[in-house]
Amino acid sequence: MPQARACFIVCAVMLCLVPLGGCSTESMPTDPFGGLTGYEFVQAWGDSGSGSGQFFYPQGLAVDCSGDVYVVDTANHRIQKFTGNGDYQTQWGAPGDGNGQFGYMNGVAVDASGNVFVADAGNSRIQKFTSDGSYLTEWGTPGRGEGQFNEYGLGVAVATDGSVYVADTGHSRIQKFTSDGTYVMQWGGLGNGNGQFIWPRGVAVDAGGAVYVADGRHSIQKFTSAGAFLKKWDIRDKRFGAAERVAVEAGGNVFVTDRYSRSIKRFSSAGLFQTRWELGDAQWRWTPAVAVDGSGNVYVTDTANNRIMKFAPFRKRIP
Repeated sequence: MPQARACFIVCAVMLCLVPLGGCSTESMPTDPFGGLTGYEFVQAWGDSGSGSGQFFYPQGLAVDCSGDVYVVDTANHRIQKFTGNGDYQTQWGAPGDGNGQFGYMNGVAVDASGNVFVADAGNSRIQKFTSDGSYLTEWGTPGRGEGQFNEYGLGVAVATDGSVYVADTGHSRIQKFTSDGTYVMQWGGLGNGNGQFIWPRGVAVDAGGAVYVADGRHSIQKFTSAGAFLKKWDIRDKRFGAAERVAVEAGGNVFVTDRYSRSIKRFSSAGLFQTRWELGDAQWRWTPAVAVDGSGNVYVTDTANNRIMKFAPFRKRIP
């Protein structure tokens, strides 16, 4: 498999990696002389099929505080759990609308206690499980009202305080809930203005509670935990770009999948572009998801090739 290498920019910032959800702190030492920061391909796992460790159009993924990786195996209607090195651990789910069953699913998030939240868009609901797949609760019904969802796509993220944020894609809004599914508030609406969205697919929360939304056009929007607009930045290369999914590492850096340029881009929490890299032989006919672990490793769903790709950060000293 060809090795995917990063495009580099000069960067002399400290990369502080604090996993979300109250996990431990880990840091990459600052290079006082500056350096070239990038990401290199480490490994990939998975192939086409329905067996353990195989996938059929995987979409969302998330990493917990222990470094375990949860993958939304969309067309197999299940969640699969792996170690950070791709070793299979367990799975759960089946087609249907009962407890622990799934329709069309495309998002997953994990809280500090290891609870797993699955965006079951086909059934217009969020389902909550333990880390080994035991069903806990669910909420949501079809519709446009409070606590209701569209059936075309949902993104989900969990804050350090347990609040759950759902990108209600077809309704162009963000909804906020408690960890047990009690409705709190919402914001957004269809449009091009600040705080408005067009088909938002991804949502992420940083350690301070700020909420980042991948607007389906070409921007990332940042909000307070109460939905107050903070800022917006463009992710395009020249004229083209589409912000599809978003993840935040503990130091606050924001990772975005750009479908048009077929790349992963990293920005500061203020929207300053830092670096980017392409995914080599990955195919982007479907929206890839992105997640970051506590060591700064980045995981991406290569949906069309039915696999997960892992990249690691590195810093090269300037001669």
